[in-house]
Amino acid sequence: MTTDEIRARLFELKDDKYASFHRKLIPTVDADKVLGVRTPVLRKFAKEVAKDAGCELFLRELPHKYYDENQLHAFIISGIKDYEKCAEVVEKFLPYVDNWATCDQLLPVSFKKNKELLIKRIYKWLDSDKTYTVRFGIGMLMKHFLEEDFKPEYLERVAAIRSDEYYIQMMVAWYFATALSFRYDDALSYVRDNKLDPEVKKKTVRKAIESYRISKEQKEYLRSC
Repeated sequence: MTTDEIRARLFELKDDKYASFHRKLIPTVDADKVLGVRTPVLRKFAKEVAKDAGCELFLRELPHKYYDENQLHAFIISGIKDYEKCAEVVEKFLPYVDNWATCDQLLPVSFKKNKELLIKRIYKWLDSDKTYTVRFGIGMLMKHFLEEDFKPEYLERVAAIRSDEYYIQMMVAWYFATALSFRYDDALSYVRDNKLDPEVKKKTVRKAIESYRISKEQKEYLRSC
C-alpha cells in the first residue's frame, strides 16, 4: 500500500459532517486539511496499515499533507511494541505534530515497560522549543510517572516550565490537576505557594475541582488558595 493509496482510502472513509464539527476543535490546523475520518475508523485502519509492507514508507514520508494522516501516523506508532523502534519513530514524528489532538492521542504501548529509558527522553522533550513536543513530554510524565514510579522532582520539572503557548499551559495545568488527585500532599504546595505561572494556577484549580478523585474538602481548600 503506497502513501497515495493510503490517502485515497482516507478520502473514502471521510465524514463531511464530522469534519465540519471537528475543525472547530483543532484551530491550529487549516480547515481544508481536515478530512473528517472518525477516530474509531482511523484506529481500525491504522491496524490494517501497520501490517502492510508500505507502512514503513508512510511513516518516513513527513510531513503529511492532511490532519487525518497525522492521526493515522500517531495510531500506528502507538501500537509498535518494540521500544527502541517506537522511540525512534516518535522522535522523527514529534517535530511535525501541529495540534493537541494528535499530540494527546500518541500513546505508545511500549513506553509502559521501559520507564528508565523513557524518563531520559521525557526530560529532553520538556526542553524542546516546539509546543507539541513539550506537551507530549508532559503528557508522558503524567501518564507513566504519577503512581508507583513517582518522584517529587518531576513536579519541580513541570512547574519550572514557563510558556505563553496555550496548549503548553493547559497541559501543565492538566498535569498538576492530575497530580493533585494522585499525590495531593506532594502537589498542593505548588498551588498554595504560587509556584506555578498565575494563569496555569487558575487552570489547575479549575480542572482539579472538576475531578471526582479530589474530595469536597480538598476542592474547597484549593478554591481558597
